[in-house]
Amino acid sequence: MYHVGVVVPEIEGAQVHFTELLGTVWGPTVRSDLDVRGGDGTDRVVSIRSCYSTAAPYLELIEETPGTTWVCNEHSNLHHIGFFSDNLVADSSSLTAARCPLELCGRDATPGPAIFAYHRDPLGVRIEYLDAALRPTMEEFIFRPAENT
Repeated sequence: MYHVGVVVPEIEGAQVHFTELLGTVWGPTVRSDLDVRGGDGTDRVVSIRSCYSTAAPYLELIEETPGTTWVCNEHSNLHHIGFFSDNLVADSSSLTAARCPLELCGRDATPGPAIFAYHRDPLGVRIEYLDAALRPTMEEFIFRPAENT
């Protein structure tokens, strides 16, 4: 496990809250246009804003994006628990076989998940696998203090 993702109504306010509460230092806030495929096979591009804390285990804040999987709810805004994967397609298939269906994944020209995969377990918690090839980039650019802090 390398992080826990939490959906928040607004990133800047959540950063202030968690800094005051836990002393969290934040990396840069990033806007990403994700090319995704839903568990039903529907393709689309979704724009999200997110940031990570700079110390492990990482806390990821994702700004709520209505009409997507990244929305706040009345129970808990714990969105997912994230793991790096050395074999995204195989790990994703294993979760599907374990009754954790694919909810959403990154896509490319291949038929399997690319970059990341979200699976939803029977208790409602999402498990995210992220391609381990992205780890060095994340360590260099994402898991570091933002320049404006």
